[in-house]
Amino acid sequence: MSPTSASRVLILIATYNERENIPTLLESVFAHVDADVLLIDDSSPDGTGEIADAIARTEPRLHVVHREGKQGVASAHVLGFRHALDHGYDAMVEMDADFSHPPEDLPRLLEASRRADVVLGSRAVPGGAILGRSRTRNLLTRLGCAYARTVLALGVRDCTGGFRCTTRAALEIIDWSRVTSQGYGFQLELNRAWTLAGARFEELPIRFPDRRAGTSKMTTSILVESLLVVLRLRFGLIPSALKSQVRRATPAH
Repeated sequence: MSPTSASRVLILIATYNERENIPTLLESVFAHVDADVLLIDDSSPDGTGEIADAIARTEPRLHVVHREGKQGVASAHVLGFRHALDHGYDAMVEMDADFSHPPEDLPRLLEASRRADVVLGSRAVPGGAILGRSRTRNLLTRLGCAYARTVLALGVRDCTGGFRCTTRAALEIIDWSRVTSQGYGFQLELNRAWTLAGARFEELPIRFPDRRAGTSKMTTSILVESLLVVLRLRFGLIPSALKSQVRRATPAH
């Protein structure tokens, strides 16, 4: 893979009950970058999807997808990756709907995609920080990342971070039908695949504030699932998501 300057960019935002955040978030995103936005809503009972539809009627850069029921963040992101490939985008950015991923950092991620395959807005490199959360939760996040990074020899420090810009070249080497993890474990699965392929990562420090409004989607079951994904990946119980013809690097353990 060779890094490329992104000219057509898709920003993916997966939503569930985010009506308080979506109008101001979209306004801020479009103010900072000239990109298309794919918003995937899982039938939010609070009307998030309908609010997005109203914005899309006057904003041609916004495309809204409505899904039946709460299908989860992993499948929404896989749908977004496929959409980016099918519609000829050069790069795709994933970001949360709750302002924990600052829209003002989008230009930095896109600039870095000129020299890296996968660019991550990172809480775990010097200058990065998690704001407004308890010390216990911050410690759990750090320990979880250290555990996954060590066991899987990952190429990033913030290995579960969801603020990520991926070039088309990196998207094309993944067999999306083989991504099996649910919840946030899919971030580990993809970072493992890109590490094995020898993708070039870059982490940019971000300040990661707690959500402005609404309710956190993080649960104990999601955390447990992510920990189990690490072991399943390490011992081959989950096959690599790489396409079979992609040369794999040998991870150090």
